Amino acid sequence: MVRVEHVLDSWKTIRQDTIAAVEEFPAADYDFRPTPDVATFREIARHILDASHGLTGMLLAGDDDFSMPEFRSRLKQHMTGLPAGAGAPELAAALRASIEERTAALAAQPPGFYAQIITRVDGQKVTRLEMLQFIKEHELTHRAQLFMDLRLKGIVPATTRRRLAKQAAKQGA
Repeated sequence: MVRVEHVLDSWKTIRQDTIAAVEEFPAADYDFRPTPDVATFREIARHILDASHGLTGMLLAGDDDFSMPEFRSRLKQHMTGLPAGAGAPELAAALRASIEERTAALAAQPPGFYAQIITRVDGQKVTRLEMLQFIKEHELTHRAQLFMDLRLKGIVPATTRRRLAKQAAKQGA
């Protein structure tokens, strides 16, 4: 059985590494894109913020059909309102505030909230907990894009630095 607390705690950890990527990427390169047909670093980071805040906002508002024609307009009602050209400090602060606000609100929901069936954008029927897991996985996917951009700029992501530090500590012991 998947526990809500575990999903929320792991999402917070994922978000901390997303924030680290946002803070460590060179500010002058925020509009970097590895190829012309992909989103910029800024656009991906912003998408993580907007999608997670918007989707969890819809969940908390009681929406149960994300496949409805007015999905995009409903999603926008729950976004943070951060200006489009926001830089690293503002984006990192918004990501930090969003995860704290949303995980607190989600943790306060009764167990029955998570058992309710909703319809995803693709028409698939899932529980609210499964949708929350999907939102977390969505962030992981896009965080990987941020990490690739970091690597292309010669920056080692926080997750790799932690793993390397653990390996070095074991070898030194």
